[in-house]
Amino acid sequence: MSSSSVKRNAILSLLTLATFICCGLMANAQEDQVDYDGFLSLTGEIAEYRESRLVDLDTFNAMKGEAGTILLDTRSKSAYMMGHIDGAVHLNFSDFTDEKLAEIIPSRDTRILIYCNNNFTDNIAPVMLKRVELALNVPTFINLYGYGYENIYELDGAYSLENPGIAWVSEIDPL
Repeated sequence: MSSSSVKRNAILSLLTLATFICCGLMANAQEDQVDYDGFLSLTGEIAEYRESRLVDLDTFNAMKGEAGTILLDTRSKSAYMMGHIDGAVHLNFSDFTDEKLAEIIPSRDTRILIYCNNNFTDNIAPVMLKRVELALNVPTFINLYGYGYENIYELDGAYSLENPGIAWVSEIDPL
């Protein structure tokens, strides 16, 4: 075997080894970015707390009118544009980051009111019912709490969009 072949094989071997090491490091880094056990722990930690933060429509509306309160709609942007509770601000659930939450929520002490499709009985766009165990309120509550926003209240019950207490508004003309 010539010396150039030996060098070439050595270089290829080193590159292959470096590739395997980098792939292993990237896999470990990705694993460190997903903590399912931590999520389960957080979920268990706040289960009772969340139950104590469910409020009926009258209480929800009274809170909504008080200073230091934000009404957060975390459904898709298109669903929000088709209709939402009057006064709601939008941040898609999939866009939650420390930075984006801080942009719309003045402080971690701010009272946050949340709702989702499953708070409505109409089952029409933009509030199509989700499977009850997958209602968006639950992961929204868990994630807000996990990001350090603990002053969260969730609308309890299900109501028609026609209910005057809902105060449903739309950003787009349906015609």
